[in-house]
Amino acid sequence: RATYYGSPDCYGTPRGACGFGEYGRTVNDGSVAGVSKLWKNGSGCGACYQVRCKIPQYCDENGATVVVTDYGEGDRTDFIMSSRGYSKLGRNADASAELFKYGVVDIEYKRVPCMYSGYNIVAQVHEHSKKPDYFAVVVLYVNGMYDVNAVEMWQVDPMSMSVQ
Repeated sequence: RATYYGSPDCYGTPRGACGFGEYGRTVNDGSVAGVSKLWKNGSGCGACYQVRCKIPQYCDENGATVVVTDYGEGDRTDFIMSSRGYSKLGRNADASAELFKYGVVDIEYKRVPCMYSGYNIVAQVHEHSKKPDYFAVVVLYVNGMYDVNAVEMWQVDPMSMSVQ
């Protein structure tokens, strides 16, 4: 099952549990979702899914592709989608409006490769990193169908360390 959350601009939230910040609002043109069962203790962050609703008269056969940017639990839902993503489930604007009236719809979904033109993988220093006590990295733009379970970093010259 899938539902949606509202935001003034229909994009995602910058405070998602994946730590993506503003990227989590706008990645994939704002077609993003929070998940619970697919969260995988955070390794589900950034995964892409094709979500299709099951009301033939309203639902587009291709559904919507969403990127996981948050953890969220709803009323027996698998996906809590941004309004922008949820609207793409409908065949057209009128059908999407009807789906919004339902609030929660039955769906089918499958994992699909993420496609980020010009990127293979990008690591970004998290905005809450603070020298010298806390250093965090957020992994972005992972092409394909890969889960990042761990990142190992090492210092080439152990005598000096400068994190600016």
